[in-house]
Amino acid sequence: MATTALQGEVAAFFDAFVEAFQTFDGQRIARRYLAPYSALHAGGSVECFSTPPEIAAYFQKVVEGYHSQGCRSCRYGELEVVSMGQACVLGTVTWDLLLEDGRVLQSWRESYNLARTAEGLRVFATVDHAD
Repeated sequence: MATTALQGEVAAFFDAFVEAFQTFDGQRIARRYLAPYSALHAGGSVECFSTPPEIAAYFQKVVEGYHSQGCRSCRYGELEVVSMGQACVLGTVTWDLLLEDGRVLQSWRESYNLARTAEGLRVFATVDHAD
């Protein structure tokens, strides 16, 4: 079980992620990730990004797609935190993409493998939970 301090550290990471997301700027979002970065999608496909520019381009494409569907912000909930030693932590959240009026456009559950760096927690792998 995660300590209160660890829970707070991971919550602060996701709070900052929400702020970055709301800019719809792929490069700003990508600053929260380490290269290489691997994403396992709910359908079972895996994408790997070797460089920060590849990660930024990926997130720019993602947020442009969300924005075109009417998404204007996001929120997370149901935070679960598992310590994986001194260097890493697993954070799992449920994401809601929100329309301008606050209605939920889309929801999913995702786990983030986070590494401690000099700049704070950074994502090196994610897993979208399959239904």
